[in-house]
Amino acid sequence: MSQKIKFKIFYENFLNNNFMFNDSYEPYVLDKPSYFPFLQIVKPTALPPIKNFNTIEGKKYLVHTILHIEYSAIDLALDAALRYKNMPIEYYKDWLEVADDEIRHFLMLEELLFELDGKYGDFAVHKNLFEAMEQTPEFLRRMAAVPRYLEANGLDQNPKIMEKLKSNRDAFNLKLLDVLAIILEEEVDHVKKGDTWFKYECERLNLEPESTYLQIIEEVFPGSTSRKMDLNFDARKLAGFSCNELKKLSKKEDCN
Repeated sequence: MSQKIKFKIFYENFLNNNFMFNDSYEPYVLDKPSYFPFLQIVKPTALPPIKNFNTIEGKKYLVHTILHIEYSAIDLALDAALRYKNMPIEYYKDWLEVADDEIRHFLMLEELLFELDGKYGDFAVHKNLFEAMEQTPEFLRRMAAVPRYLEANGLDQNPKIMEKLKSNRDAFNLKLLDVLAIILEEEVDHVKKGDTWFKYECERLNLEPESTYLQIIEEVFPGSTSRKMDLNFDARKLAGFSCNELKKLSKKEDCN
């Protein structure tokens, strides 16, 4: 039975309240990514940049790069649902819904890669997203670093890729644009979920959210608060970022 079918069965049971929590469960130790057995993992600097979207090989590499992000996002969502105990039931609903979305995104992109006679594993990948998961076993840091930083960065980059694809509206690029539009819309909701639970934990610990967020992302991603970020203001506002945060991250005087 494939992993996606196993998850579908489990998720249907969860939605039908056919489950129970194991309070004695101990989270597994993160030592290697789930894709370790079947992908070649290299340092990010060893990967070529995404340049030409108009050749078959360029399209393959672009789709494979996004596909790997979506695969990693499945792991991140499931880990968030599995690792943290004694949370409100809405928390588990949120992250299992995110996992379900990410699986659907992966399958849509994988189908496009098949159209190009490609498959997941044709190119080497990095493990940056896994390392972020590995470095943030604590709940507050996880919500800040993963949905509110890494996934939020995706809100900034997705429209840039879409704009480049629009320069050549061939049949394949149009299909990919449709998929990326779905991903962008749903990723706003994913970041919003992370925002909700980050602020939930800040309130529980009596912490000021904005300064706490900046402190955490600087610790996990050194230099992230000092560089000027090119942000998708509209998407980030929908996802819960304040105007003050956007100004600090973008180094701009306004957030319009």
